[in-house]
Amino acid sequence: QVQLVESGGGSVQAGGSLTLSCAASGLPFINMRMGWFRRAPGKVREGVAATNSGGTRTDYADSVKGRFFISQAAAESTVYLQMNSLKPEDTAMYYCAAATYYSDNPLANYEYNYWGQGTQVTVSS
Repeated sequence: QVQLVESGGGSVQAGGSLTLSCAASGLPFINMRMGWFRRAPGKVREGVAATNSGGTRTDYADSVKGRFFISQAAAESTVYLQMNSLKPEDTAMYYCAAATYYSDNPLANYEYNYWGQGTQVTVSS
């Protein structure tokens, strides 16, 4: 059974940092494409960051480029999202996702097989 478990969310003031973790189990992590998504209240879920299997390529939404960084520790089957210079508009539920196949559009919702339950990030001004 595939499980993706996010952690690391919380409340932080604007300008602060948080690191989210996503621990994966039940799948061959080294062959998985991983992504982070978020859904703010009243908005659709959007892709934030993604990495290919092996972590040699990363993709970011324009809104987080230069502030968020995705990385992975294959030996621990874990993917991370380092979030710096947080803004109130980053407030959202953040979700980890995994895919078993290649995609030319790694920040698209529909390009992932598996999803975690989410972790809340709240940024106050």
